Amino acid sequence: MMSKQEDIQVAFDDLYKTRGFRYLRPREAYEIFTGILAPGNGEKFLDVACGPGLLLKEMAKAGAISYGIDISPHAVNMSKQYCPEAEVVVANAEDLPFQDKEFKYVSCIGSLERMIDRKKAISEQIRVAADDAKFCYMVRNSNHLSWKILMKPLKLYNKKAHQDAMDLQNWCDLFTSCGLRILSIYPDHWPYYRLRKLIPIWNRNIDYSKIRKFPFSLNRAYEFIFVLEKDD
Repeated sequence: MMSKQEDIQVAFDDLYKTRGFRYLRPREAYEIFTGILAPGNGEKFLDVACGPGLLLKEMAKAGAISYGIDISPHAVNMSKQYCPEAEVVVANAEDLPFQDKEFKYVSCIGSLERMIDRKKAISEQIRVAADDAKFCYMVRNSNHLSWKILMKPLKLYNKKAHQDAMDLQNWCDLFTSCGLRILSIYPDHWPYYRLRKLIPIWNRNIDYSKIRKFPFSLNRAYEFIFVLEKDD
């Protein structure tokens, strides 16, 4: 009988083998994270659960030295082909194969809610991050209508891939309990940019990396983007 970790690995191997890059948002959706992190040239960046390397590529283009880990061997192979300038390995987020205080930037985009021991995964990311490191997480909002009315009640979420969600307060409590200080919280930008792309008069010269203010409550966001630092 497979462990939960093995179930997740198999689930993501299957997803990437059958759907490839179509499983994820398009490349431009990842530019927002380079806008948020604003990496310095030559500084080291780690993407935990990097998938096929879309964010690794964007950060490398912005000047960072990109590293990534993923539990899926197939995703890692895709990443090595898509972003050969990055160092990518198969690894468990709860046991990162890096030295202490190695990275200036650490991200985990759309994956933390799938991890079995979130506190352990975060503690590992804190361990490998420099004292002045910046962290960026994108996590699913359990109060969004898509999760609250459709995915959870109708059980449309991916059980094999351990898909889950939490509300804003629970995410905040998790991060602070792990020793992180919250600097900013943004709503997921991609639904807005995806809408702009559909309207011809509105889709010219879109700067996907720009951080924007939205007129609705943060609690209505599809996902949350957290920017954090170590809480000394």
